[in-house]
Amino acid sequence: MNKVILVGRLTADPELRQTQSGISSCRFTVAVDRRVADKNTGERQADFITCVAWRQTAEFITRYFSKGKMIGVEGSLRTGKYQDRNHPDVTHYTTDVYVDNVEFVGGKNESGGNGGYQGGNSGFGAPQNSFNNGYSAPPQQSAPQQPAPNNSMSYGDVNDYEEILSDGDVPF
Repeated sequence: MNKVILVGRLTADPELRQTQSGISSCRFTVAVDRRVADKNTGERQADFITCVAWRQTAEFITRYFSKGKMIGVEGSLRTGKYQDRNHPDVTHYTTDVYVDNVEFVGGKNESGGNGGYQGGNSGFGAPQNSFNNGYSAPPQQSAPQQPAPNNSMSYGDVNDYEEILSDGDVPF
């Protein structure tokens, strides 16, 4: 199985390119914080991971994401190699994440909306965030429940969601 899931920040604005046959693509880098802080400095290190998206997924990323925005990426790892133009005896090796799906991560102000793009699918998903940092909201008294209108989609009762008072403990 070859599956990669990343959550991090874009290091630059993604740039849409086209192949000679008109297929859209974009290459971007995601800075992903490591879980453990450096023992000497106390700072968290980051890994910078190159990602490649094609077709509608590439167009979606360049339209809705920009430098510094949080992004969730799902894809597969691909390796490659090429010969250096200036030094034919030197081979360079590459490792990229080929993107299948992307998600907005963070609040509405953070990434411009909620939901995400599933490559090859034309729909947007509901928010997928599940961060709670061990915080539980105090119990609240709720009004009597009204029957939900008969809609095709229901996100549940607002009382099912917990209140987050501060993002100070969020690790990114």
